[in-house]
Amino acid sequence: MKIFTKMITLFATIVIGINYSVIAQVGINIDGAVPDGSAMLDVVSTDKGFLPPRLSTMEMNAISSPSAGLMVYNTSINSICFYDGTSWRKVYDNDGESCGTITYDGHTYQTVIVGTQCWMAENLNIGTRIDGANNQTDNSTIEKYCYNNSTSHCDTYGGLYQWDEMMQYVTTEGVQGICPTGWHLPTDAEWMILEEEAESTTGVNWNTIGDRGTDAGSNLKEIGTTHWNSYNTDASNSIGFTGLPGGLRLTGEIFDELTFFAYIWSSSENGSNAWSRDLTFNDAQVGRYSNDQNYGVSVRCLKN
Repeated sequence: MKIFTKMITLFATIVIGINYSVIAQVGINIDGAVPDGSAMLDVVSTDKGFLPPRLSTMEMNAISSPSAGLMVYNTSINSICFYDGTSWRKVYDNDGESCGTITYDGHTYQTVIVGTQCWMAENLNIGTRIDGANNQTDNSTIEKYCYNNSTSHCDTYGGLYQWDEMMQYVTTEGVQGICPTGWHLPTDAEWMILEEEAESTTGVNWNTIGDRGTDAGSNLKEIGTTHWNSYNTDASNSIGFTGLPGGLRLTGEIFDELTFFAYIWSSSENGSNAWSRDLTFNDAQVGRYSNDQNYGVSVRCLKN
């Protein structure tokens, strides 16, 4: 009985100690100082810093029911991010900055930070060129179209890819597909995040079909007429996305709209079609359209 009583007393003491430690202020320091009266946690050091959890954008967005004020270090954009109760935000504005270059199959791609995303700032140009008269096939080789079957157009505007080839013959949203390791094909929802960041007005419903917003398209397009036609007078490229008008390959050996339109795939299907984004030579808006998966369209990759 005495042993049992001692065990109960010991257990109670441990519980009291635990409760005390939970509600007490905590000081982590090198000088034994009492924590500041306004802080639950007071960290003092002269040669070490505070290291928050390090997560990629994809991992950060996968956190279930984040609390307002939750903070992480985002390794995709190299920035401290916090959850404001509605969405993830950066502590400081580094839109338009690079998140590092990526070398893939001998080509080095520029990148750009937009909000909490890191995008390639160039159209993808990977694979072996095939003639526009042929469909791309599920084999061991990544295949691409070059506008009018000219490799010089791929060098400037990137390759054109059928949706299945881009996805590498799976239908999972956000898959790596033909992107390099550590990158993926943007979903329709991730495109909407980019559009919201690029738009200067608020309250736009991005989940509609057609041209939306007021100036997101202008802010996403490359400035000037070096690659766009002479009507591209509204472009500002204010966030460094540098959208290029690579045109598209229609069914059969038909190429169209080089210098007039940028068509860029998402990895999200819409029935037998797939969602894409369209930038237009004379339009400040961004188009969201459902296109035939057999079309050959430009591709941008998004960092995980």
